[in-house]
Amino acid sequence: MEHKRQMKLAAYLVGSGMHVASWRHHDAQPDASIDVKALQTLAQIAEKGKFDLAFVADSLAINLESHPQILNRFDPVVLITALATATKKIGIGATASTTYSEPYVLARQFASVDHISNGRAAWNLVTTADATGETALNFSRDKHWEHDQRYERAEEFVDVVQGLWDSWEDDAFIYNKKTGDFFQKEKVHEVNFKGKYFSVKGPLNIARSNQGQPVIIQAGASEPGQRLAARVAEVVFVHWDSKEKAKQHYSRLKSQLKDFGREEDELHILHGISPIIGETEEMAFQKFLYLQGLMDPYESLKFVSGYMGNVDFSKYDLTTPAKDVEFPTVNSIQSQFFEMKKIIDEEDLKVGDLYNRFFGPGRKDAFVGTPKQIADEMEEWFTEKAADGFMIQFPLYPNDLNDFVEQVVPILQERGLFRLEYEGETLREHLGLKKPGNRFVKEKLSTKQGGI
Repeated sequence: MEHKRQMKLAAYLVGSGMHVASWRHHDAQPDASIDVKALQTLAQIAEKGKFDLAFVADSLAINLESHPQILNRFDPVVLITALATATKKIGIGATASTTYSEPYVLARQFASVDHISNGRAAWNLVTTADATGETALNFSRDKHWEHDQRYERAEEFVDVVQGLWDSWEDDAFIYNKKTGDFFQKEKVHEVNFKGKYFSVKGPLNIARSNQGQPVIIQAGASEPGQRLAARVAEVVFVHWDSKEKAKQHYSRLKSQLKDFGREEDELHILHGISPIIGETEEMAFQKFLYLQGLMDPYESLKFVSGYMGNVDFSKYDLTTPAKDVEFPTVNSIQSQFFEMKKIIDEEDLKVGDLYNRFFGPGRKDAFVGTPKQIADEMEEWFTEKAADGFMIQFPLYPNDLNDFVEQVVPILQERGLFRLEYEGETLREHLGLKKPGNRFVKEKLSTKQGGI
């Protein structure tokens, strides 16, 4: 019998919450982003709700005008190691850059976390393009590489990393005390990769984990980003303005999988939402208004500016038509910029409207209301194939996460849309993904079958 398709859920962990004023809320812990116990508690709450994944984002530079919770936070790979020790089932994912990292180091880090977590790790592959360009200045560069060049490097980078993860066959280490054989030499492999950007010999000095390799996450929605996702990603994060746009992207990306010999269920598309839950829709909206009231409107515009090629909205009067703002050439997250710019061009928005339009209930994909309303909206997106699940960016931690786990998850479970219990141990098992075979074993089998 065919297994019924079920929703995938990921919790985006960011200190006191995704709303820029969350840290000022009377229930919030302002320094939660550097309190490992607070972050471990969030992962444990998400695990109680049977979430597939607890996810940690990253940046390699800071913009003093951006979200307060990203000014002072842990290295994400170090953090997910701590999350692994505080949880038993939930997957743990972290962001790491292909533009400002080395494949060998990154491969070793994530393979290590995969072992420590017993096969629950995921790597969010990003090419890095903060709008200010500050990251480049932290890595001895004058500016970011151009968009397509970053993706060209990323294509090589991921090939090196996955090759290194396969350095050792699953039964290579035999630990034979009698013979003195620690491992079987014929079951360890050098990558010997030589490309435009990298030359890596290998092998990696750590074995494959029990899920084979960490799960690969990717968030690029540009044409190069979609191509990379279709080739190697197993989870994709997206953030579209409406269900119709999300359905178009879903269909377009899924259709590209066949070009790489992949099936549709080998890639899960998770749409980013920020649900606010109340006993009534009005009470939910009041929660949002309360958070908005904690924030200077110009502070919110600084946050929006970081998503729009670093245009400085805060220098404009709040009543200025947003389409009259001068936008610089963008070399950052292109798909996001062009999506937001299109909305500004088509809608009669004032500068003061922008934060609510892009990040609050003003969005056309707004998930604000009662537990049933939130569940209904999620079910529509899921059943109409606008998404395979959701990356949930809760506005206020831990309150909104607790509300979701206690009030929305049970509704999804009652409808058969979401698991009642974890059925496996590894993240791949949670996501219904097969353990990848070792490429070097496949090569040996291919050689034998070819009679060479």
